Amino acid sequence: MPYPALPEMTAFSETTMLLPPDDAAPPQARAALGVEASLTGRRWMWRPGADSPDLMRLGAAIAQRAGLPEIVGRLLALRGLSLETAADFLDPKLRALMPNPSELRDMDVAAARMAQAVQKGETIGIFGDYDVDGACASGILASFFEELGCAVHTHIPDRMTEGYGPNVPALEGLVARGASLLVCVDCGTAASDILNQMAGKADLVVLDHHKSEDALPAILATVNPNRPDCTSGLGHVCAAALAFLAAVATARDLRSAGWFEAHPAPDLMRQLDLVALATVCDVMPLQGLNRAFVAQGLKIMARRQRTGLAALMEIAGVTKAPDAFSCGFAIGPRINAGGRIAEAALGLRLLRSEDAHEAKIMAERLDAVNRRRQGVEADILDLAMQQAAAQREAGHPVILLTGKDWHPGVVGIVAGRIKEQFNRPALVGAAQDDGSIKGSGRSVPGLDLGTVIIAARQAGLLTTGGGHAMAAGFSLPAEKVDAFHTFLDERLAGAAQLPDAVDLEIDAALSVAGATVELAQNMASLAPFGAGNAEPLVALSHVQIIKADRIGRDGNTLRLLLKGADGGRLKALLFRAGDSPLAATLEDTTRPPIHLAGYLRAESWNGRTDVTFFIQDAALA
Repeated sequence: MPYPALPEMTAFSETTMLLPPDDAAPPQARAALGVEASLTGRRWMWRPGADSPDLMRLGAAIAQRAGLPEIVGRLLALRGLSLETAADFLDPKLRALMPNPSELRDMDVAAARMAQAVQKGETIGIFGDYDVDGACASGILASFFEELGCAVHTHIPDRMTEGYGPNVPALEGLVARGASLLVCVDCGTAASDILNQMAGKADLVVLDHHKSEDALPAILATVNPNRPDCTSGLGHVCAAALAFLAAVATARDLRSAGWFEAHPAPDLMRQLDLVALATVCDVMPLQGLNRAFVAQGLKIMARRQRTGLAALMEIAGVTKAPDAFSCGFAIGPRINAGGRIAEAALGLRLLRSEDAHEAKIMAERLDAVNRRRQGVEADILDLAMQQAAAQREAGHPVILLTGKDWHPGVVGIVAGRIKEQFNRPALVGAAQDDGSIKGSGRSVPGLDLGTVIIAARQAGLLTTGGGHAMAAGFSLPAEKVDAFHTFLDERLAGAAQLPDAVDLEIDAALSVAGATVELAQNMASLAPFGAGNAEPLVALSHVQIIKADRIGRDGNTLRLLLKGADGGRLKALLFRAGDSPLAATLEDTTRPPIHLAGYLRAESWNGRTDVTFFIQDAALA
């Protein structure tokens, strides 16, 4: 017998969800609204636990205590929140969630040395990675030390000429400029061969979160929550967060030494805008401490007090208070663009700039570079998609592509697009002039790519390689590509069992009449949304489209007016409509009844707040 649909919920009538019959499959195996293949080829699945009686009771209790609609309480319970933890989730405060930095292995050693550098007025060299996290971590430390009176020199490596991670010429260049303490951020854990060569030239501290199974560098301190002997439980934080924790620990040491009795204390809270930006852009889970970092950091960012970041938000069109989406899709890509295909240090220079005119020029340059990056990416993507489809058809659990004229600065983005399209781990490499391949990979939840990349390097297949569960970088001789692909297929064989398209996990079903501004505003209390805290995806069942038209400069946005069986009406939008089967069905003048999946959001414009449904998928009812 077919599974019953979950009843529609409204903001005014809280109903209980129907349970499946006793002989039914477990809830997590049920297709939401019976959709086994949507118009985009996806299954719609109820989020596991969505019809659990215990969860419903917990959701009701959370809602009552928090003063929220019952449906929002259920959404909180679905995300693993309890009566005890829901309050911190809804109002995440660093005061409640901030760890003791000393829990991190080597942090006390690193903080003591950095405090000593401040007290002695030493020059400090900072070597950061060329992505958003590296730029933000470098910016936090540079600002912190400069505020305390130290001279600071920074270096971001050029992806094309220097590659990833520390290199001796760059480190020696910082020493030549007077640095007696070198801090490597967002890199260094796997660079023992490089860092060990600096012995006797300067003290070295690493603040990193990347995995490595190699011996740690023989340096003063390696602060990395993902090193095997670190028991801090902070393996989910990014390098910018580690830089912030290092600044907190250093300031604590200075305070204990009485330094601030004669010197002004630094304003650490103003660094949270960069912690938030890096946490989102490095796709860290937005739970616990990270959620507090982002929630508080976005408030700091909204003040637009950091000159360079304010200029970038203006050029990126972020006119409202920034959120996780604008960090990940507007601000972050522009900072990343410099490190991918142009000036590696431009993003950091912008973040450190205090001159509005200079910042505006740099922001415009990064915006232009980002547009160029998009063109380079588009040139590769079509061919890469064709090759990826062929590999999937051939039965490869993992997709591995290489190209002769592909730009190494965008292969990671292309790998991400392929991963999203085919729901498989994807690695993309660019052929170098010396006959080697340099590339990046992206994985799917549950399959740890970083560990496999390290194992491939240890097996002699890769020249370099490292990363974390969801992303990794690598290089290898061209003649080893086939052997590397076989190794990946064997180690990540479980990917073959994944569906061809990512399932949509539906949180709840709503009636059109119940999709109100008030409900959307209450659902927004679960923000910031991102990795580890997905925005609630809701379904509207048996909807009638009564109007559809194209809007926007290129006509690529579809605007709809929906009508529910209850007579309610609701505005909806579909972005990047194009000529897809999804858009064609939504524009079908015969108006077939459909199910819709998407996000319910309250939007304010000219003093008026309305509710809009942002469509992600659809299926014939």
